[in-house]
Amino acid sequence: MPEDPQPVITDITGHIARITLNRPASLNAINPPLADALDSAMERVRDDPAVRVAILTGAGDRAFCAGADLKWRADHEDRTRAPRTRGNRPGFVYPGFGCWKPVIAAVNGYAVGGGLELVLAADIVVAAEHARFGFPEPRRGLMADGGGIQRLVRRLPWSQAAGLILTGRLIDAGETLRMGIVNEVVPAQTLPEAADRWATEILECSPLALQAAKEAATLGVEMTLEEAMATEFPAFQRLRASNDFVEGPRAFAEKRKPVWEDPQP
Repeated sequence: MPEDPQPVITDITGHIARITLNRPASLNAINPPLADALDSAMERVRDDPAVRVAILTGAGDRAFCAGADLKWRADHEDRTRAPRTRGNRPGFVYPGFGCWKPVIAAVNGYAVGGGLELVLAADIVVAAEHARFGFPEPRRGLMADGGGIQRLVRRLPWSQAAGLILTGRLIDAGETLRMGIVNEVVPAQTLPEAADRWATEILECSPLALQAAKEAATLGVEMTLEEAMATEFPAFQRLRASNDFVEGPRAFAEKRKPVWEDPQP
């Protein structure tokens, strides 16, 4: 089967990067070319000072991402049995990737296996009403080994996480909303507008302040409360040295909208 000519499409308009997984015929399943292209797209988000927020979605109306491309795995068994490397898993899902800019997942269908791992790696999740989520890997003799299990047990009470991890069942968008995995559920036709609405609210904030907050939350969660409160993370140091640190309070006092500094890479 020929490779997809453009497995990921990136469109940057203003301060928003819209990233679309573009293998709709394969339900946007992750193979190495897509993983590499997604890494490149997310590296651009991370390193481009003009980009302040990213929206990640899937092409078509059936799937956000159906996880690993099992047909590819079946054709490359020797590579899938090799000692674990990032392989066909996007580096974006790993904490060491270091993207402190907000990422919104706009889930337009199935988000299963590696697709759910992408959702859990995002910061804000908006889902279409027909979206479905889960880790079906055990039903295929596999495990969600791209960080999904580790993130899920940190996000949910054990019984809720175990209910997904140990059954391989899929749940609907309403249940993920009740669990707290998803921020908002909307009709499919309004999903793009809902994601843009979240992005617009994000753009009202200081980009440096948001990066400082995300870095502190992400890295501090593994520390004790005392350690986290005593640690001054690098993004906060950049914020404190910036004009935003005084512009926000000054704009509030002067009853005007703040003018945020353009962050440098």
